[in-house]
Amino acid sequence: MISTKNLISDLSEIPTGWPFEYYLGLSEHLDGQDVKIKSIVNTAEKTPSMCVYFDVNTSRYKFKDFSSGYGGDSVELVKILFTLKNRGHAAMKLMEDYNQYILNNNSNPIKEYKVHSRYKVTDYEIRHWSTVDEKYWTKFNIGSRLLEKYNVAPLSYYKMTKEDVKGKESSITIKGISIYGYFKDDGALYKVYQPKVSDKKFIKVKNYIQGSDQLKYDKKYLIITSSLKDLMTFERLKLHDAESIAPDSENTLIPESMLKSIIPKYEKIFVLFDNDDAGIKSMKRYKEKYDFDYVILDMEKDLSDSIKVHGLTKTREVLLPLLKKLI
Repeated sequence: MISTKNLISDLSEIPTGWPFEYYLGLSEHLDGQDVKIKSIVNTAEKTPSMCVYFDVNTSRYKFKDFSSGYGGDSVELVKILFTLKNRGHAAMKLMEDYNQYILNNNSNPIKEYKVHSRYKVTDYEIRHWSTVDEKYWTKFNIGSRLLEKYNVAPLSYYKMTKEDVKGKESSITIKGISIYGYFKDDGALYKVYQPKVSDKKFIKVKNYIQGSDQLKYDKKYLIITSSLKDLMTFERLKLHDAESIAPDSENTLIPESMLKSIIPKYEKIFVLFDNDDAGIKSMKRYKEKYDFDYVILDMEKDLSDSIKVHGLTKTREVLLPLLKKLI
């Protein structure tokens, strides 16, 4: 029988992967690799959008639920799963459940985790624009001028490479007729966009506030949109007192360190994300942290789809009064 001296009294004694295996019922043991599963909040989703990943900076497992916007460590996971009041209650439950696991299984699964590298974009090739590209982007009233301004280029392929725990390198090359590279003004690739791939539309390469290179700081208002596509369609609305930026993802809060030089340059900053649950939750997070007012455009799912379906004039007629109410 296992001795009670083997029971733990501190969170740091719990193997970092155990809470995710135990509470999420994972079919594989976590050993430093990343795992993608369906959302723990949006249980009706069909395509898995939640990632359980090993954070090499902290050597701890964490999660990010892109469907709901929630994320964090194992304590946050327990807090959300059991709708507990605070992290203290969640930490207590986590330790109690782990100690009960030790007693029930007569073992303490202490282990070290290997660091698995992730695939990273290591090469790409820019191609010429085609009629297929034109047909896709013009649906959203985005033409060559905007694509050039925001450094969007069509790609014939991109290559991703990683090393396994033994140092062996492997790579994959992805080709397609609808692959686009998003570049900074200095020519650095920061994102790959694949609109025809439902479960992996975006491949992040670098951290970057989209549209930040194009800001002129000569407008009264700044609009934070959910994507570069929404940002470009917003410019087509010709709201002359506003310009816009977009984070890596609407589920990723722009850090205060990145915003501190931007905020003082505008009279007001608004957030305009998707009008689904995830988008609204993300807008509320900006309101809570930065006191940015947000706009719910109740037309199509997002701004670019609203313009595609209803046109520029109708979308402008609906959006402009919503913004004016917040000024």
